[in-house]
Amino acid sequence: MARCVEIKAEVVSSDEREGGRRAILNYGHTLAHAIEIVGDYSLRHGEAVGVGLVYAAEVAARLGRIDAARVAQHRAVVSGYDLSTTVPVELATEDLIALFARDKKALDGVTFVLDGPNGVETVTGVAPEILRDAMEATR
Repeated sequence: MARCVEIKAEVVSSDEREGGRRAILNYGHTLAHAIEIVGDYSLRHGEAVGVGLVYAAEVAARLGRIDAARVAQHRAVVSGYDLSTTVPVELATEDLIALFARDKKALDGVTFVLDGPNGVETVTGVAPEILRDAMEATR
């Protein structure tokens, strides 16, 4: 835990204005924040982030940034911590997606932090059909 805090502090101090590297700390958080709001905070933050990590992997796969094996790795890591890898069924897809535009990273349309060939990066302008497709894969 202490090492995690050290790493986070190092990332934050290297990018105090959230212009680049610090975005990696938001990996999985776009859907996580929407789940928290739509679900009236029925999931803990870490639980919502776990689902968000899997969803981000599904989005990245649909954009051709990662392959199915990498998505499976995301699922395995999250489930390895005994966390859910699926969006709660009672939360409507459209309600969740509508909140993506309110995310603090959404400067140029819907913005995600996604895995890819160069590691985790910020990606803008993800098409709504990709978001819906990835959501169904995360149900």
